[in-house]
Amino acid sequence: MRTFRLVIACPDRVGIVAKVSNFLASYNGWITEASHHSDNLSGWFFMRHEMRADTLPFDLDGFRAAFAPIAEEFSMDWRITDSDQKKRVVLMASRESHCLADLLHRWHSDELDCEIACVISNHQDLRNMVEWHNIPYYHVPVDPSNKEPAFAEVSRLVKQHEADVVVLARYMQILPPQLCREYAHQVINIHHSFLPSFVGAKPYHQASLRGVKLIGATCHYVTEELDAGPIIEQDVVRVSHRDSIENMVRFGRDVEKMVLARGLRAHLEDRVLVHDNKTVVFD
Repeated sequence: MRTFRLVIACPDRVGIVAKVSNFLASYNGWITEASHHSDNLSGWFFMRHEMRADTLPFDLDGFRAAFAPIAEEFSMDWRITDSDQKKRVVLMASRESHCLADLLHRWHSDELDCEIACVISNHQDLRNMVEWHNIPYYHVPVDPSNKEPAFAEVSRLVKQHEADVVVLARYMQILPPQLCREYAHQVINIHHSFLPSFVGAKPYHQASLRGVKLIGATCHYVTEELDAGPIIEQDVVRVSHRDSIENMVRFGRDVEKMVLARGLRAHLEDRVLVHDNKTVVFD
């Protein structure tokens, strides 16, 4: 069923829900899902409404024009999207295949409602797997002594393929600040740690040295500050002193796959709202 998704963030006050609901009702809009959250700490209100598109008398441009006065009245940061307009996803990976393979399988099985435009990698290892899915594969090697040309090519490819979101499926390079700013809240990363603990490289080794009893993974938006962007999804698995680092890595890979898939799905369905460095994720 085709739906429109209305996502709103604004300063909290009386009458927001009533105003939006009355607007939709006045145009015979059939609401199929409604989510609200009032953040007492920040004083902001967050909303996501999903409506049957066939009950509304206009397209997205018509909706935007009709809703604009309400958005201005309540100082809303808002967007309206069409479920029929699938988001274009660019995947990036290095040598490890588990996250990339999982996303490709979910896409192939119609579990992810998107178009995978291409895969970009700094190695050739995963080419055969990607091309089996008839998806373009671009090898963009990164020279450690001069990374700028590689990331200029990455930026060109992302623009060429009109990406709505970029997913770092264990892409083991740090994106330059300019790219992070240009695609703010459009680049999703999976970090093999339960952030903010054990940032950076080899988090399972760090966790083993600390004797932790839970290890996890974090799906977050990429920002200029390493591993510090707004968190979309997290999960954990229990370990003990008996587990080797190799066991932790194996357990962790399973968690990474699930967390990245859930985080990407939430983004694709317009369920993630970012305010400052925090997210509201409507399930």
